[in-house]
Amino acid sequence: MNDIIQRLRESPDPSIKYKTFKYLLGENPASDFSGELQDAIARSPRVKGLLSIRNRKGEIPVHPYSKWYGAHWVLVALADLEYPPGDNSLLPLRNQVYDWLFSEQHARNIRNIKGLTRRCASQEGNAVFSTLRLGIADNRTEELAARLIRWQWPDGGWNCDKKPKTKISSYRETVVPLRALALHARLTGNKDSRKAADRAAQLLLKRRLFKRLRDGKVMAESFMRLHYPRYYEYDFLHALVALCEAGITSDSRCHDALELLESRRLPDGGFPCDQKLYRAAKKPQGNRTSLIDWGPAGKTRTNEFVTVDALYVLKSFGRLNDTSVRKTGFRL
Repeated sequence: MNDIIQRLRESPDPSIKYKTFKYLLGENPASDFSGELQDAIARSPRVKGLLSIRNRKGEIPVHPYSKWYGAHWVLVALADLEYPPGDNSLLPLRNQVYDWLFSEQHARNIRNIKGLTRRCASQEGNAVFSTLRLGIADNRTEELAARLIRWQWPDGGWNCDKKPKTKISSYRETVVPLRALALHARLTGNKDSRKAADRAAQLLLKRRLFKRLRDGKVMAESFMRLHYPRYYEYDFLHALVALCEAGITSDSRCHDALELLESRRLPDGGFPCDQKLYRAAKKPQGNRTSLIDWGPAGKTRTNEFVTVDALYVLKSFGRLNDTSVRKTGFRL
């Protein structure tokens, strides 16, 4: 364990280094050292790649939802990279996303069928999450959070399926709003957001994060794979990260998912990215293009982004040796 944490804290990627010090070694995010690391994140090759196709207006001249290089996805990526908050140069990207989400055309896609709002809530969820974490939220962020709460289904989740017979929420449309509303509740003290996040968590916990309710069998094989980035896709580590962010770290119904996660640890102490959900290219080349690469993929190769998330989860649930973690806490 010491070796992998030492590797992460010495990573050439400042986002990995920052996450390691903040989430594993307990560094104060307000410290000068953290500030230096976040400044390095803003100058990093990955950030430069993500922002490389901005025009003179500071916008990305494609639809905001273009996978995975539109403004919507770039803000999500910057948020997950721990880009420093409060950068006004990101406001044109935020406005692109909000102009889309508050447009009449977008509103026409919101349907109420059989008393349930059919909505791809991961879109609003990612917008709330990214703008809050990046420190560029405004009153429209509050409205999106309120919409998520209004659209929540009785079982605690969300779904965009327009078939009238569909009455169970979608995992992929629930995990992102869970993260968003938990963050909104923490930053604003909004009790309705807290209640909605807790209800969303219960939807996942009732099913042990990846199992069917009726027979306990695996719901979908893809739920057991490790990914990074996850975008709006669902996997058990995505769910565990969301629960940790929501402060839910002692529920016994996470046991199976935690056991599964520990079983995926590689000999070097790291964790793999089983499957890439993107193809990397320097310029947009159609759907699911990423302008940057996010590290190695394959069941036997350590991916630092997956690893730091996995160790954050295990530490949050008390499954890391705290003494070993503290011993690696000296600085370079």
